[in-house]
Amino acid sequence: MKAALRLHDCLVVFAGSLLLGATALGSEQGGGAAEPKIGMYFKWVHFFILAALFYWVFGRLLPPVFRRNADDISSAIRKAAAVKAEAEKRLQEAAAKLANLENEVAKFKAQAQQDAAAELERLRAATQLDLEKVRAAAKAEMEAAERAARMELKELAAKLAVDGAESLVAQQMTPALQQAMISSFVQSLERRPN
Repeated sequence: MKAALRLHDCLVVFAGSLLLGATALGSEQGGGAAEPKIGMYFKWVHFFILAALFYWVFGRLLPPVFRRNADDISSAIRKAAAVKAEAEKRLQEAAAKLANLENEVAKFKAQAQQDAAAELERLRAATQLDLEKVRAAAKAEMEAAERAARMELKELAAKLAVDGAESLVAQQMTPALQQAMISSFVQSLERRPN
């Protein structure tokens, strides 16, 4: 880069010297046949001045601008590549989650069906158990009602028997028979040892 700057400076000095030399030569000769030569010198001097100016603009001023633009473009490309890589990574993660989500939904569905079947079986078993309990309770209640009805029937039969016997005894009991029964009872008591 330093060599380019030196070359550039040399060209500027050379172009300036040519310009000054041509101007001095033109003013010395004053006119006449030398005018076309001087015009030619001035054309060459203008050419070298413009060439030096272009060299200076394109060689010294524009490369940093181009370098800065190239750096900006490179930076933008790197950033875009990083963003693209991140987006692709997120896309792959989302695709993996989506594929995994379908598997998880299938697992949840299968588990829900198993749980529902187990719950149905548990409810059937509980209903059967409750039904057996109700049957046992109803049977026990019917047996208790049967026993109560039999007891009531026995009490009624006993009461009817006692009532029937009482009415029969009352019809057949005479005062002489009553006196004989009391005497017989007293004699049986006397015969007993204390």
